Amino acid sequence: MPAETRTLGMKWLWFLLALCLSLPAWALPPDATLAALRHGVNITGWFRYPASRDPAALARWMSDAAMADLHKAGFGFVRLAIDPAVVEAPAVRGVAVDAVCRLQHQGFVVVIDAHPVDWHLETVAADRDRLRAFWRVMAPALRLCDPVRLVPEVLNEPVFPGDAQGWGALQRVILADIRAVLPRSTILLTGHDWGSIAGLTALTPEPDPNVIYSFHFYDPPELTALGAYQPSLDRSAMAGLPFPVADPRACDAATDAATQNLMRYYCASHWDQAALVRRIAVASVWAQQHRVAILAGEFGASAELNLAARMAWLSGVRGALEAAGIGWALWGYDDIMGLAVRRPPVARPVLDINVLRALGLPPERNDSR
Repeated sequence: MPAETRTLGMKWLWFLLALCLSLPAWALPPDATLAALRHGVNITGWFRYPASRDPAALARWMSDAAMADLHKAGFGFVRLAIDPAVVEAPAVRGVAVDAVCRLQHQGFVVVIDAHPVDWHLETVAADRDRLRAFWRVMAPALRLCDPVRLVPEVLNEPVFPGDAQGWGALQRVILADIRAVLPRSTILLTGHDWGSIAGLTALTPEPDPNVIYSFHFYDPPELTALGAYQPSLDRSAMAGLPFPVADPRACDAATDAATQNLMRYYCASHWDQAALVRRIAVASVWAQQHRVAILAGEFGASAELNLAARMAWLSGVRGALEAAGIGWALWGYDDIMGLAVRRPPVARPVLDINVLRALGLPPERNDSR
């Protein structure tokens, strides 16, 4: 071999070696945590919109039997939404911690979701301080539960319009606060823009190896929320939207112009299974590029939507997520977008079998008692 060729070959060898060494390792949480975070459900109202903040009433809000039925149905984790304002009182905070421990005892990994109702962190410094204060109190209290089966989530759906870096800087500070107290727990992070896929892909990943990145999925909102961003719409007409869109004439049922225009816009967008797969692939590609784990922390569709379209969308999103290796959590246990269990639940609520089947959960586990 000529000397020039050997020299060139060695240069390429050293270049490839340097390239491999520069690639980050896969930064993944423990296998057991990732396995548990495959199928989940959000408990939305317990510590977010309770009818009473009386500790005794809150302690009775959900029975151990109801928790056990959820686990038996095939859910491996629960995302527990907590409004920091609700748990300011030490006695109520104690009930919330006890709820986490009880859910863990029933076999769940528990995501603790900081879910303020009316904060504006992007513009109000006091609200940013309140978020840090919440975690500085809540994280130590959670040490009473199993830290390995605990996943603190810094904040639900941060907005920070056009300011991914501003949100990222605040999230980094709170990540350090939580990590200092819960060194063994996996921590859930998210992007700005309401926790959307666009917000996720604008996020710079953190060097902490024991984190997961979350996004929420309600696309298209004209279907899943019946265009709730325009409250004057004819919701009964919107509830008839099809999924998948096979015949655009199905979007000609409205009696007013605004609803008709939005329905036609939806149908012209040709939402079908392939469109869901393409959208979710954006998040999957980002995770692969950065070698991190991701989670669909919320998805759901209104129970007002016609049954065929709703079940097809739920099944389609669930299938697309699972095909991409992404865990998911239905929104929610006690919300119209999911299982729609009334608040507070009865001792053992009957779970909607149609929703469970759309989620691919084993039918033999979900027979009537």
